[in-house]
Amino acid sequence: MQAKVLYMSPGDERPDRVGDEPVAAARSARASDSADVAPPAGDGVGCHAGANELRRAAEAAGQSELLQRLATDYPTGPHDQPQSMCPAFGSLRVGLRMRRTATVLCGSACCVYGLTFTSHFYGAKRSVGYVPFDSETLVTGKLFEDVREAVHQLADPAKYDAVVVTNLCVPTASGVPLRLLPKSIDGVRIIGIDVPGFGVPTHAEAKDVLAGAMLKYARGEAEQGPVAAPRQGRSDKPTVTLLGEMFPADPVGVGMMLEPLGLAAGPVVPTREWRELYAALDCAAVAAIHPYYTSSIREFQEAGRRIVGSAPVGHDGTAAWLDAIGEACNVPAARVAAAKNAFLPAISGALSQAPVDGTITVSGYEGSELLVARLLIESGARVPYVGTAAPRTPWSKPDLEWLEARGTTVQFRAALEQDKAAVDAVKPDLAIGTTPVVQHAKQQRIPALYFTNLISARPLMGPAGAGSLAQVVNAALASRERFDRMNAFFEGVGDGDSAGIWDRMPEPRVAQKGAKGSVGTGTSGKSGGGRG
Repeated sequence: MQAKVLYMSPGDERPDRVGDEPVAAARSARASDSADVAPPAGDGVGCHAGANELRRAAEAAGQSELLQRLATDYPTGPHDQPQSMCPAFGSLRVGLRMRRTATVLCGSACCVYGLTFTSHFYGAKRSVGYVPFDSETLVTGKLFEDVREAVHQLADPAKYDAVVVTNLCVPTASGVPLRLLPKSIDGVRIIGIDVPGFGVPTHAEAKDVLAGAMLKYARGEAEQGPVAAPRQGRSDKPTVTLLGEMFPADPVGVGMMLEPLGLAAGPVVPTREWRELYAALDCAAVAAIHPYYTSSIREFQEAGRRIVGSAPVGHDGTAAWLDAIGEACNVPAARVAAAKNAFLPAISGALSQAPVDGTITVSGYEGSELLVARLLIESGARVPYVGTAAPRTPWSKPDLEWLEARGTTVQFRAALEQDKAAVDAVKPDLAIGTTPVVQHAKQQRIPALYFTNLISARPLMGPAGAGSLAQVVNAALASRERFDRMNAFFEGVGDGDSAGIWDRMPEPRVAQKGAKGSVGTGTSGKSGGGRG
């Protein structure tokens, strides 16, 4: 049964209410929310202890239920820890992009420094809160008191709709109980999440951790009574919520394709404002563009919304997606056919005008790798291998089946070693992947493109996405001769015995007759260095 979302009239939208609870009630509840909390059961294990020890400490601190939920939502692969950036960067970035939302990190200082630096490197324009700790405050429970004090200081309804507090590895392993924070303070929602590197495999999935927590809170508010309407007003058509971050032009293109169906594009989750969460829940269906948003999908399903996998990418993907959306939203077949007749010829035309001829391997950790591979194949490329750090889910099935039917090997939860092995085995004309994969390919004179900056930063859907990759991909394919020239020019430099910095010419050192070992090169003159 679909849950109904009721909206307040504009005059009723006041910052002095949380759901239908006045601030006075929230204030009176503060005392009970701030009841004495037992100190964490963990022993203050440090982040240097490794994933297994941190996991054992978390279980000892009463975090077994949390770890089980993370293991269910985000199953690990062949590697037992993230091979990309710290997962918490994903949830941090979601919070920093939202209006009227404060973000606070609770973790080791070195981790907080790295996350803060990276977030501002990627354009964050807001401060990141930090609650410092030491071994004493961690094991005595004082850290939780400090976190609670921090959120009380931050919770200003004139500035914020929500405060997000994130436990990193050490506080999670030590059992710092963010679940015991007040649910709201003076009308400001308090969201506490745990994003440990030993429980959340990728930063892409950490976005879902926060998005799912916010959707759960917003769903609870909508069940209590009227909530704030979207800033731009309610759509007069049923909407399709778009799940997963995407290029800004894609939601616009999706909306154009939905219009002939009598539908409109709803908010993109993760949202940019709290009130958009209500509109996201108030949809006819959810398009799981990124199919690994397991926590968010669970909240939509609890609200009775149907989930549609894949995306309108390329001719075949768009046709299948429009059919699936039409079925989920009970759109008459004639309308679906009209939409397909309006857009499929344009997509086919765009693909034919921007052909790609070459063998390409695709890998990355953004979660859209399968969609990119589909688009490349429909553009004429041969894609024998796709590696994604994201897990396999029921909603990735349409893309998986389409790719496998065309001879593509798809590796979910791909390890860096698997992606590099694919480059070695295939010897593609172009490798699309993460930074170390790109480096590995270029060392073999294979042109390569960084997935995140050069592929994700382009539209993928509808007619606009059909030819978007061709220019950058074809330019890279044409650079093979340049790589050959560079390799010939630098041949023998920076590799093997010639790697590093030497203060004199290396002299061959021949092993003594009968001694174990092989012929080597003396290294007495080497002063340091190595491959950069």
